[in-house]
Amino acid sequence: MEHAIIREKQIKKWRRAWKLDLIEQTNTDWLDLAVDLGFSPLG
Repeated sequence: MEHAIIREKQIKKWRRAWKLDLIEQTNTDWLDLAVDLGFSPLG
């Protein structure tokens, strides 16, 4: 849990372009990953 909080704080400081790059590296099709966790899709 502590590691996740530290990582979240790091990412929040990043520029938007860096965040988009991170997403595109791991989720190239921009799938709504919340659906896999049982949440309703956004939009």
